[in-house]
Amino acid sequence: MRSDSPIHYSIVVPFYNEQENVPQLYVKIIDTMDAIGEPYEMIFVDDGSRDGTFRQLSEIAQADERVVVVRLRRNFGQTAALKAGFDHSNGEIILSMDGDLQHDPAEIPKLLAAAARGGGDFVIAEREFARQAMPPARYYSNVIGSRILSWFIGSAVADTQCGFRLIRRDLLRRVTLTGRGYEIETEMLIKLARTGAQIERVKVARLEYQGVRSHIRPFRDTFRTCMLAVRYRYLTGRS
Repeated sequence: MRSDSPIHYSIVVPFYNEQENVPQLYVKIIDTMDAIGEPYEMIFVDDGSRDGTFRQLSEIAQADERVVVVRLRRNFGQTAALKAGFDHSNGEIILSMDGDLQHDPAEIPKLLAAAARGGGDFVIAEREFARQAMPPARYYSNVIGSRILSWFIGSAVADTQCGFRLIRRDLLRRVTLTGRGYEIETEMLIKLARTGAQIERVKVARLEYQGVRSHIRPFRDTFRTCMLAVRYRYLTGRS
């Protein structure tokens, strides 16, 4: 952000081959954040896209000084992309969301309200969807993974696969993220829970499911979630 006002919010979005979604998501974000009225910035991370994603992001950044574009040399995965976005952000409160339009920026005020209401350091968005609206394997793997992870962190979480989150910068400084790919969702939950962070949950609307674009392999990733939960619980317990 190139202004004298301190930045209150940083919206971090990783993109991978999402050229058709970039303009629409950008407009949705600024419509919501302008209405909130606090200084903000958008950190858009191109995770080694092979289409026109970086070109579109660059054009937006040239026209809007609130946009910072980070380009990774190749596709490193969601964890690396989010970490790069976090490192380049300056806001007191960081919001992360996916670049495939599954998360509606219009729901951001719900996360902010949950943080203010409960004093939440970390707010998890949980998508509302009918069972038939999601591929069965994805639905049941999410349910199983969420229940297992809830047991490990001692707090009920109903949607571990949603990357729509709010986290306070001072809390983010307390943990080191080392996972790869979608491991960041599990790693953040366990490590932040172990710091004693106040975790809040909020229901958000689920936009049209983009199943054909998903990079998740449901039951494989559920198994990995279980193994990661054991690993991170063990490591944080020892430390």
